[in-house]
Amino acid sequence: MDRAAFIDLIQRYEYLTFLIHKRAEFIISKEISENVTYDQHFVLRYIMQNENCTPTDLAKQFYVQKGAVTAIINRLVEKGYVRRERDTKDRRVIYLHLTDKGIHFYEESLKKIHENFASLMAHFTDQEIETFIQTYEKLATALKTAVESMGD
Repeated sequence: MDRAAFIDLIQRYEYLTFLIHKRAEFIISKEISENVTYDQHFVLRYIMQNENCTPTDLAKQFYVQKGAVTAIINRLVEKGYVRRERDTKDRRVIYLHLTDKGIHFYEESLKKIHENFASLMAHFTDQEIETFIQTYEKLATALKTAVESMGD
């Protein structure tokens, strides 16, 4: 591929990534905004999917400082969605768990989000969706490798 075509592809990728993420964030935020922010929603998701995660795990996963994670967790604790639990062997370690209220909220908001995205997916064939997801997973793996090679 020549340089001009390569640059064009990169610019298209950047522009589309921005638009897709902003529009998806808007749709998700409309379903959850009364209770949590977009970032808080993804923290709830991570905690739901990763038993005994710690604030450090979240900071690493989302590539943010631990202080930013602490602020999000504090808000989720205040809302009654998350609880902290100290490790019985090492009191410095804190595990995060969703409360029953947090699980219920997350599951209900996820249903609404899935309904919204199901209507969007109707524009594509099953094969197009599968191919897109496989390509996106490949990109995610390549980006993870690139980030890991940069170090912390």
